[in-house]
Amino acid sequence: MGRVSRAQAEENRQRVVATASRLFREQGTHVSVADLMKASGLTHGGFYKQFASKEALVDEATAHAFGELAQRHKDGLERHAGQGPAAQRAVIDAYLSVEHRDGAADGCPVAALVTDMAREPGDREARRVYTEGVGDFAGWLATEGEGEGGDGITRLCTMLGALVLARATTGSPLSEEILAAARAALTAGTSPEGDA
Repeated sequence: MGRVSRAQAEENRQRVVATASRLFREQGTHVSVADLMKASGLTHGGFYKQFASKEALVDEATAHAFGELAQRHKDGLERHAGQGPAAQRAVIDAYLSVEHRDGAADGCPVAALVTDMAREPGDREARRVYTEGVGDFAGWLATEGEGEGGDGITRLCTMLGALVLARATTGSPLSEEILAAARAALTAGTSPEGDA
């Protein structure tokens, strides 16, 4: 088998990062390199040609996941241009949905990686990216005039806690009750279109 071109090598690398980002959100960062490479459609031996270590991949995959989250926020703001409350309501509704509960692989890295990041050393790049991403998300959820995060932190904690509990109780009526209760608490007094 011949050598892979630089362009193909970069494409393979990006495929591994994207696959890792999804698998880590779905299964945790303990996913083995062998399973990760298999899911990427590549051989296990090629991993160390692309990455210095699994930790380096965790760093990149975490950054990739938060990049996706930032893009979703940007897209939401564009869809609701000039309508901050409507944009926030749309994020809350989507975040606390059954689809998001059941779609961890494509979902929010804040919820999906919370326990993995709690175990990461504080000086790791993944932990820094995660912490920055949590702050950015809380800041985005803050309403105007709240200052440094303000109620955005409360909203994020409510959303995160509800999603994690709903995922842990999937298959029982309690799971959907948790999502609905958190959604109602966070959107009280607002309409889906931001007309309140």
